[in-house]
Amino acid sequence: MTVVDFHARLTPGDAEPAGLLDALDEAGIDRAVVCAGGLLPLDRLAAQITDGGRAEVSADNDGVRRACARSGGRLLPFYFADPERDVEAYAKKAFDFRGLEISPAVHGGRLDDPAVSELAAIAEAAGHPVYLVTVSRPGARPADLLALAARFPRVTFVWGHCGHHGLDVSGLGTIAARPNIVAELSGCLTVTARLAVSRLGSHRVLFGTEYPLQDPGVELRKIAALDLDPSDRQAVLGANACRLLREEMSWTP
Repeated sequence: MTVVDFHARLTPGDAEPAGLLDALDEAGIDRAVVCAGGLLPLDRLAAQITDGGRAEVSADNDGVRRACARSGGRLLPFYFADPERDVEAYAKKAFDFRGLEISPAVHGGRLDDPAVSELAAIAEAAGHPVYLVTVSRPGARPADLLALAARFPRVTFVWGHCGHHGLDVSGLGTIAARPNIVAELSGCLTVTARLAVSRLGSHRVLFGTEYPLQDPGVELRKIAALDLDPSDRQAVLGANACRLLREEMSWTP
């Protein structure tokens, strides 16, 4: 069974990508989608998720791309874009990456901002999925993601963590109306993961780990606890990710 982690991060420093690759090997995960991490101290990030705010921080997207190039094809880079500053840069470099991340928690803003639409249009041209975690503030809630996805029906939007907390089952009901929104499970409760599969269908659900903040083995045990039938389990663990990323299911390092 091919296993693809659709959400891991590379933090600055000499420990990566070796640390992530070791974690994937230990857990039995074949490949991972990676984005820049460590942009904010965790206390600051948690405060912004709760209270709002914007951090003037830039992701080391080029560093992520170089690290992925050294991974023998196991790590697939996503571009982490600040809508206020990175539209032009993403447009120039989009084809060096496999997808896009936008984070209202880190960079603030609203999903109806014209700059977000510009980023989505670039992602559409590049064939990129867009990873996005909604928050509780107006302009960046599941309903706002729904509206953005309606404006870009040919873009697949990945609803990260099934929302910004582990039990956003109302958000599942909101996004269900748009078939071009899929749910990524890292960090959510088992009950939320089970409801994601039942309400959206296994073809709209992705496995992820949120490495290094979460142990990949914990997320794999959560999938095991769902007791899915083999075809649904394969869809969630790898087949859906391979389809979105245009990757072959079988892979040999």
